[in-house]
Amino acid sequence: MAFPCVHLCSRHVSRGLQVCGYATLSKASRPQDQSSNGPVFQYVGQHKQPSHKVFVWGFSFTGALGIPSFVVPDSGWKKPRKYQLTPYRLETAEQITSAACGYGFTLIASSTKDLSKLWGMGLNKDSQLGFQRTQQSRHQSYDFVLEPSPVALPLVEPLQTRVLQVACGRAHSLVLTDQEGVFSMGNNSYGQCGRQIVEDEVYSGSHVIHKIKGFSSRVVQVACGQDHSLFLTETGKVFACGWGADGQTGLGHHNMCSSPVEVGGDLAGVEVQHISTYGDCSLAVSRDGELYGWGNSEYLQLALVTESTQINSPRHLPLKGCGKVVQAACGGTQVAILNENGEVFVWGYGILGKGPKLSESSVPEKIPPTLFGRSEFNPSVAVTRIRCGLNHFAAVTDRGELFVWGKNVRGCLGIGKRDDQYFPWRVTVPGQVVDVACGVDHMVALVKSLL
Repeated sequence: MAFPCVHLCSRHVSRGLQVCGYATLSKASRPQDQSSNGPVFQYVGQHKQPSHKVFVWGFSFTGALGIPSFVVPDSGWKKPRKYQLTPYRLETAEQITSAACGYGFTLIASSTKDLSKLWGMGLNKDSQLGFQRTQQSRHQSYDFVLEPSPVALPLVEPLQTRVLQVACGRAHSLVLTDQEGVFSMGNNSYGQCGRQIVEDEVYSGSHVIHKIKGFSSRVVQVACGQDHSLFLTETGKVFACGWGADGQTGLGHHNMCSSPVEVGGDLAGVEVQHISTYGDCSLAVSRDGELYGWGNSEYLQLALVTESTQINSPRHLPLKGCGKVVQAACGGTQVAILNENGEVFVWGYGILGKGPKLSESSVPEKIPPTLFGRSEFNPSVAVTRIRCGLNHFAAVTDRGELFVWGKNVRGCLGIGKRDDQYFPWRVTVPGQVVDVACGVDHMVALVKSLL
């Protein structure tokens, strides 16, 4: 039973309670239910479909949050808001299905077939958000984009193609589509965009959006490191290009590589189902739940297999007591894995999530599930997604709750303060968190809400 607008009179409410609003009577409060002591009101219709929203927080002065009034106040009495310490709603016309945080910029995408399906905001000095034409001249592009602005991809069939995923690095971006492959834009000084390096190329104001070729089969996931790129194909192969001085491309050398090359080493013959990178360390999870790593190990990320500070070819990481791995995440100095039971393990250097006394570990440390809300009243709570920014972690549970911990750089944790967080802390978001993207000093959450 639904009422378009109801002022509930006294016979519908308990004594002393005055209610006015949009309401439906829940099943518990219907007249035929004699066991109910009083009515229970739910303030959305029973057939209400959840709406999808985007929330942002962290450092705003790059424009990465997409809220112009934080940088340039829209009225005289307002002051610039340098740090947004709690989740703030970002208005979007389309349902956003993928988001990525770069170093001071953000890409968001919708899986729509409409012409507009990709938007960027924040730093654009290397055209990592594409050419953003200024109001003064069609030949000049903005170096800072303060609100979500469309990025036009050079698609052959724009009305038939969807964007599946976006990824952002230090100053480059990758866009994965369902029909037309992978596109790259931004800084290509090390070949991270998968195209030939042009000496002294000017990236500011560039129109170049490159379609990357050279894969053995269709790409299903992309990941950006600081200055390198990883690609996962539907057959479970991993390809890499870009900066390789730390071995992060995994190609068996420390040189730059300007076109995607299949990664070998211990991954030879292995079918990979998930890849992760953000700094200069790279991880891959196989379909049978094993973990592989390569690249930078200065902070013990790969200490399970080496005492060296870098590995230039993938190595199998022998995890003991961690179960079958389903996801991995690595930031600048830290690593996290998620097993099939929804349990999280961490290692590396920094704030790892088990208190101020644990700042370094070469072996996986399990974070107690109770810190993610598991209890005798909720014994089945499990983490379903893990993410890493440069210096912090994020985890999403099957209840749609978001937990964060790590260095709170410029308020990037969204916990209402700028103090570092040594244990997982739940972020107050109005709705169920579906996914989250972590950057250096900001975050983006995709949320499903009934309100």
